[in-house]
Amino acid sequence: MPVKSDKWIRRMALEYGMIVPFEERLIREVEGRRIISAGLSSYGYDIRLAKDGFFIFSPIKGREIDPKNFDTSSLIEAPLRTAEDGSQYWLLPPLSYALGVTVETFNIPRRVIGLAFGKSTYARSGVIINATPLEPCWRGRLVLEISNSADLPVRIYAEEGIGQIIFIESDEECEVSYEDRQGKYQDQTGLVPPKV
Repeated sequence: MPVKSDKWIRRMALEYGMIVPFEERLIREVEGRRIISAGLSSYGYDIRLAKDGFFIFSPIKGREIDPKNFDTSSLIEAPLRTAEDGSQYWLLPPLSYALGVTVETFNIPRRVIGLAFGKSTYARSGVIINATPLEPCWRGRLVLEISNSADLPVRIYAEEGIGQIIFIESDEECEVSYEDRQGKYQDQTGLVPPKV
């Protein structure tokens, strides 16, 4: 089961609608300013963080996080800031955790699994993106779990690369896909908190 190449990813995105919107090349500059790369790479796709939902966990209102009975009051929407070059970003406080959602919507084929990882640019800044599977027949915008392990605040840039998805195709179809088992995060269009 090899990792799929840029040719395969392009074909699946354009013919199957696997990634929408789809950038056919790796973008490193937008409107004359450098960005953290996004789009198609050699053996993966660099995903972007959307502006419509970046929430930081805060102890101000919540006392604990219970994944079985999630209280959304523990999430605070972070203000979107603008840098001198026009880039927009959120400031992730030291030793904190946030949830964000991708610009891209995915439609994963039945014989494929996608694996999301953080980009090294952020990892070298103390930011960890939780490794997340995109299961066969899952559709939706991906919610990312982002933590700042540094002792300083870190800028998280909107609509720039935040992580990468690699795709692996099996030699046979799975018996039960995410859609077949009516997965709880199917067709999510924005930030969805934990569900049981």
